[in-house]
Amino acid sequence: MRGVVPPRGRASGFDPADPAGADFRSAVDRRLTDFLDAQHDLFGGLGGRLSLVAGQVRQFAAGGKRVRPAFCYWGYVAAAGQPDDPAAVLTVAASLDLLHAAALVHDDIIDGSDYRRGAPAAHRFFAGTHAERGWSGPSDAFGVKAAILLGDLLVAGSVAMAERSQLGGQRLRRARPFLDAARIEVAAGQCLDLFGQVTGGAGNPDEAALITEYKTSKYTVTRPVQIGAALGLADDHKLTRLARFGSHLGHAYQWRDDLLGVFGDPALTGKPAGDDLREGKRTTLVAHGLRRAGEAGARRLAELLGDPALDDAGLAEARAILVSSGAVAATERDIGEEATRALRLLNTLDLEPSGREALVALTHLAVERTA
Repeated sequence: MRGVVPPRGRASGFDPADPAGADFRSAVDRRLTDFLDAQHDLFGGLGGRLSLVAGQVRQFAAGGKRVRPAFCYWGYVAAAGQPDDPAAVLTVAASLDLLHAAALVHDDIIDGSDYRRGAPAAHRFFAGTHAERGWSGPSDAFGVKAAILLGDLLVAGSVAMAERSQLGGQRLRRARPFLDAARIEVAAGQCLDLFGQVTGGAGNPDEAALITEYKTSKYTVTRPVQIGAALGLADDHKLTRLARFGSHLGHAYQWRDDLLGVFGDPALTGKPAGDDLREGKRTTLVAHGLRRAGEAGARRLAELLGDPALDDAGLAEARAILVSSGAVAATERDIGEEATRALRLLNTLDLEPSGREALVALTHLAVERTA
């Protein structure tokens, strides 16, 4: 698919062969910076009282892989071609990363994670600031409360940013149901995951698939690509098929995350390796291990799973069980099969050539990444 020239040229300057490249990420960064700069009066009118919160908003809005904005933007291109002026589409696309940032803040609280992108998680940052400044009350409790409110602000900002995109009314009306669904489904997915971990539902393959669908597939791929395509006025058939594409690819994306959570390089992922095991997450990788490791191996893996004090030696032991049992190889096969299904679905759709090329490239990026 490389080398395909879009019918209307590349007025936006974005390359479908590098759909989430530096130029694209910089453009998303600018849209987010412009939006947050416009909120200065809101925070400034409070006399600096929320400067710490405003700083964390900017920190969580900065950087990242920009996966969700990329699926949104190229979903638009797949339906309508590259826009002469991409600013309005990019504004809606960028708003999805504020929603993503909110999910990260709340996810770190739920999981008790200490780090995010190589820096303290929001609740740890606020707790540390509280302790350093000698404020009254328990620091950890303050950190959690402040981070919850930070996440709420990020969700509100995501809504406001999309609504201020200055897209034509018909386009935004077409996309709004998918925008609304993304905001609801990411919270629903967190709820499913939370309840699944304590009730044992996460260990049931059907329940695990449902959790993955709502916690990852829908808000990482399905809704972003549908939002973009809807902004491009795609018909219902195309939107439905893109949802199936997103479901398959979203599962593969999550399973890559599962592998990176145990075997990833912390310098690249920004989080300590093994946190998923310490938190007792019943990921697809772990499920494969428990089924395939034999009685002794499965028993030992279960003992290591959920141990908050799991050290390097314990992590190495768990990794060895997952490799020797064939759990890693089985997860890699699952990833490959779902990615293949996603690509086959793309081939059934009448898409604008550069949009198709970009979505194919994003599929490979999603499943072959190291962070």
